[in-house]
Amino acid sequence: MATVPFGNNPEKVEGYRAFWELADVKRPLVGFSLKSWFPLMEFEASAKWQEYDYLTPEMIEPEAFVEDQERLLREGEQIDDDIFRGASPSQAVPWLCAMLGSPLRILPESILGEDMDLEWDEIEELELDKENPWFKKYIEFTKVLVESSAGRYPVSHGTLVGPSDLAGVVRGRNRNIFDMYDEPEKSSDLLWKTARIFVEVLEEQRRHIPTYHGGYFDAQYQLWTPGPTIRMQEDASGLFSPELYRRFLQPVDRWLASQYSHNFIHLHSTSMHILDCFLEIEELRCFQVNNDVSGPPIAKMVPYFQAIQRAKRPLLIRGSFTPDELRLLMDSLSPRGLYLYIMVESMEEIEQLRPIVGM
Repeated sequence: MATVPFGNNPEKVEGYRAFWELADVKRPLVGFSLKSWFPLMEFEASAKWQEYDYLTPEMIEPEAFVEDQERLLREGEQIDDDIFRGASPSQAVPWLCAMLGSPLRILPESILGEDMDLEWDEIEELELDKENPWFKKYIEFTKVLVESSAGRYPVSHGTLVGPSDLAGVVRGRNRNIFDMYDEPEKSSDLLWKTARIFVEVLEEQRRHIPTYHGGYFDAQYQLWTPGPTIRMQEDASGLFSPELYRRFLQPVDRWLASQYSHNFIHLHSTSMHILDCFLEIEELRCFQVNNDVSGPPIAKMVPYFQAIQRAKRPLLIRGSFTPDELRLLMDSLSPRGLYLYIMVESMEEIEQLRPIVGM
C-alpha cells in the first residue's frame, strides 16, 4: 500500500526515464486505472451538464472539480504500479474547438465541438483571442488545479485536439477533405494556422504550470517526461490517404513535434493505414495508440505495434485487456520503451493481470 499521497513516489521517475531511453528492462512500464472511458460522468460538476444541450464557459466551476479529482487520483494509494497520477482541466471539454468559436454540444457521456462551416474570408481572421471566455476559463482551471495540488500531484494540459481535427471543425468535417483537392493552398494554410494556435495555447498555459520532479506531464495517460512535451492528436487523419497526409499534414506534424523534445502522438486504429507516414517523421518521439472498445482485435493491432518498436520509438498502449490479450502483447512486444496503461473495473482484475505483466 502506497504511503506517498496519490502513490506519487518520486522513485517512479526512473521507470519513466527508462521508457523514454528505450533502456534494457525486464518488463514494461505498467499503470492500472479504475477510471472509466468517460471523464464527463466521473465528476459531479460535469455530470450535471447532461441536463443541457450546450456547454458555456459560465457553466464550468473549476473549484467544483477538485474534490472528485483528488478522489480519483487516490486510486494510486491502493494500486501498486509504476506511474504518477495527475490532473488537467476537464478532459471532457474540447477546449481548443471552443476557443476558436465552435459551439459545444452535450451528448450522452461526452461533448462534441460542432462544425463551424466558416468561409475562407472568415478563416483569414481566425486567431487566438486571449480575452476569449473559453481561453480565460482554461487558464483559470489550470491555476485552480496548480494551487490545489500544492506539489502533491502534477498538472498538465487538457485534451487539445490537433490541426486536422481543428481544421475539420472550423471548415466542416466533410468539406475539409474536399478542400484539399479544390483549394489546396488554403487548406494547407488552415492546417498551419491551427497548428500555431495549438502551440500558442500550450505555451500560454505552460507559464502557469510548475515542473514536477524536474519534468513535465500529460494527465490523460499519466505520462511523465524529462523534457517539454506536447500531446499531438490527429483523429481526422483516419480520413487521409497516404498521399494527402504526406502533402498536407506531415509537414505540420513534423513542425509540431520539433518544438518539444518529448512529444508524443495519440492515434486510433482508424489511422493505422498511414502509420508508415507518421513513422517517417524522425522528430516524432513517441506513439500512443488506443485499444478502442469497438476497435479491431488485438491480434490485428500487434503488427502495427511491432512496426513502431522496430522504428525504435517508445510505445504507449492504453485500453482494457483480457488476460489472453495481455499475454499476446507480452509475447509479441519488447518491454523496452513499452508502457501499458490498463483500464480495469476492479482491484480483483488488477491482481489477475499483474503476474501477466511481470509484476
